Order: sequence, then structure tokens, then C-alpha cells
Amino acid sequence: LQLVESGGGWVQPGGSLRLSCAGSGLTLDALDYYAIGWFRQAPGKEREGVSCISMISGSSQYADSVKGRFTISRDNAKNTVYLQMNSLQPEDTAVYHCAAAEEAITTLRDMCASEIGIDSWGQGTQVTVSS
Repeated sequence: LQLVESGGGWVQPGGSLRLSCAGSGLTLDALDYYAIGWFRQAPGKEREGVSCISMISGSSQYADSVKGRFTISRDNAKNTVYLQMNSLQPEDTAVYHCAAAEEAITTLRDMCASEIGIDSWGQGTQVTVSS
């Protein structure tokens, strides 16, 4: 499984960005058995789970720091997961990675909070929020 992120960039505080994570390398519908998560790492800080989603059910998990501002969604036909980020603040500045874990061996909570079960990572996309 290969994951490729896109959509990062620079935005002023209060602005919005939409990140995309496209999966490839699996047989048809195989990604349905995965959970996909967004993680971010700011300079000098530990990587944190932002949001995770089940590809088969659409259930999702969010970090408290982004609840009400970020929305994760998926398009199974395109093997793509999106992260809509609104009301962005400077503290959201980070490299954002998407990652995949088979749902059979983890839960959304464990994946997002502790990266349990993750077996694939994307290369990351930079998000910079500044005036």
C-alpha cells in the first residue's frame, strides 16, 4: 500500500485547507478493510494523531485540539481520504502525514492515540499557518 498526500500549503490564520491522501497498490476494494489516519508533527514536537477514519464504516476519531474545526471524510471509489481544515491557527503548522492500518488489528482510538497497527505512511505535506 502506497499513500500520497497533497493539498498542503501556506494559509493565513482563520483560513482553510483541504488535504488529500490517495491510496494505491492494493487490489480493488482492499482499502475498505483499512483505517486511514492523519498525523502531524511540528518542529521540536512529537507526532500527534489528528483524525482517523474507518474506510468501511466511516466512523471517525478526532484529537481534542481539532474538534469542530477539522473534518475527515473518505471516497472509497477513489481510495482517497480528505481532511478539511477550517479556522486554521499558527499552532496547526506542521508536516501532515497520512497513515494506514488494517482495522482487524487495531481500533480508531488506538491508531490515532498510539499509532498501533500502522503499516504504511505517506511522505507528508507541509501546512504553514501564519500572517
